Amino acid sequence: MATKCSILVIDLHDFPNQSSKLIAACEEWGCFRPLNHHEVLPLTLMSKMKSVVISLFDLPVEIKRRNLNVVNESGYMALTVKKPDLRGTRIIRHGLSSINKYLFTPESVGSSGIQIHTDSGFLTILQDDEDVGGLEVMDKSGHFIPVDPWPGTLVVNIGDMAKVWSNGRFCNVKHRVQCKEATIRVSIASFLLGPREAIEPLPELVDAEHPRAYFPTTHEDYRKLRFSTGL
Repeated sequence: MATKCSILVIDLHDFPNQSSKLIAACEEWGCFRPLNHHEVLPLTLMSKMKSVVISLFDLPVEIKRRNLNVVNESGYMALTVKKPDLRGTRIIRHGLSSINKYLFTPESVGSSGIQIHTDSGFLTILQDDEDVGGLEVMDKSGHFIPVDPWPGTLVVNIGDMAKVWSNGRFCNVKHRVQCKEATIRVSIASFLLGPREAIEPLPELVDAEHPRAYFPTTHEDYRKLRFSTGL
């Protein structure tokens, strides 16, 4: 299966032989694309999930508004004056998953659908749109690399909590979504936030050459800090 995607691909059928490649992906990129995961996540389930997501977006607005904030920046999000060209809706359940739909107009092509950011949790599993591109990740040199659509696959992003846990060894990848064409784009993200107790660097990753870089923190405390400082 051909793809132009530049991020590292991890074949789960060849695991643990690809362990070193997975570590390199987490250190150098902060993201990777797993293949051959269909024994635990069949294509039929992925397709059904997308169909259900689309049906949620087709619900009347008065029903979607019942999805109230559980944590900051959660619940139903409608159009805003700041984003007149980004006609999106987001629903988050308990901070664990989000679904996004963007209806881009010709005028919005070239603009940012989602601004540059890192994910606050441990890692994110993304079922991206199978046809419409736009996701871009930042490499070590600061350049954005497009993650082109690859039907039937996932993208895994390393988040801020994993960087703390690894004492800075893993990269919390900066990424964004750009509007590439005037059409609808749907993505589904599942977030692994981390344990409720505090996360701190693993002792085996702290030594004279790699001193402790982070204080212990819970995801909830860190999330509040991010919002208090404007991310």
